[in-house]
Amino acid sequence: MKVLLVANSDWGLYNFRLPIAAALREQGVQVVLVCPEGPYSPRLNEAGYRVLHWELRRRSMNPVLEARALLHLIQLYRRELPDAVHHFTIKPNVYGTIAARLTRVPHIINTWTGLGFTFSVAPLARGLRLFLLPFMQQLYRSSRVSTVFQTEHDRQALLQLGLADVSRSAVIAGSGVDTSRFTPHKHCTKGPPKVLMAARLLRDKGVGELVQATTLLRQSGAVAYVQVSRAPDPGNPGSLTSAEIERWHNQGQVEFLGHRDDVPSLLAQADIAVLPTYYNEGVPFFLLEAAASGLPLIATDIEGCRAVVREGVNGFIIPPRDPQALAEAMANLIADPALRARMGAASREIAVNQFDQPRIIGQYMDLYRRIGCLPGR
Repeated sequence: MKVLLVANSDWGLYNFRLPIAAALREQGVQVVLVCPEGPYSPRLNEAGYRVLHWELRRRSMNPVLEARALLHLIQLYRRELPDAVHHFTIKPNVYGTIAARLTRVPHIINTWTGLGFTFSVAPLARGLRLFLLPFMQQLYRSSRVSTVFQTEHDRQALLQLGLADVSRSAVIAGSGVDTSRFTPHKHCTKGPPKVLMAARLLRDKGVGELVQATTLLRQSGAVAYVQVSRAPDPGNPGSLTSAEIERWHNQGQVEFLGHRDDVPSLLAQADIAVLPTYYNEGVPFFLLEAAASGLPLIATDIEGCRAVVREGVNGFIIPPRDPQALAEAMANLIADPALRARMGAASREIAVNQFDQPRIIGQYMDLYRRIGCLPGR
């Protein structure tokens, strides 16, 4: 049995999909990774996987380049002759399904890690949907195609659009979190609390709202040390620019750390985790990591965040695009160390009981068994 895991970046495969690859390999499956070449490709090789470099540009809308990307993927599938292909995010889902159907791959799995830019309210996204929807409805209408969503909201949205089938769809809440890697740490009570956000620097992730909320917080007299990790994402049309980040950083309200791979150590030094997103995403991985690290959480009222954050239990749910509400939630936690400790303990419990990586990966393995890629129990 050969399975290809296909993503739009080597970073995504390295950070989120290796546990699935490892679980499949333990079952005797030959796993091959497919993604554009990048700085994480050598790490994938070092982990023991063969990597096929796909000529895809995430941000491109050039018809010639997109046609080349599709043709290249068809060539890869025709050469590899996989028994199953598992796609992650929209371009791999669309191009991969076309390639797999043309090359008669027996099993096709598409995982939607949120609905992303294509299903946002942006005018360009609306235009893309008008063009893509009829084609996609025909594309996914096959008994060989199974679809995985991270939230029931996303599942219902695509069912209504005719882009999934009830009998061949499942909800698996995110990618899981390694609760042995992300663990609680005792926090020093000296000095101002540290607030951390780690997410792609997209406008819809609420970075601007966090900057505004930090300004309001300091105007009210509350003191905290606010940090943002990760970098702009040039492959996404909604990415912030380096100039915007530099301007905010120079204002001194928020420290922008750039891309960091040492997220466990950043979380170990933090007291509060925030994610004021209004992006069309699934279950945010940062919230899972922060919960496993025993931190109180502040996040917006969207389904992916509500899956992790329970209002008043392990954090606060605030309205999207509301810097004032974000500042007030931050102030409540900054002023009350006992509340932070209680909510942090609840976060850890939720992470262990509901999102521990073996639990989530087990659900993916059950899906593989149901569609016939793995032997039954």
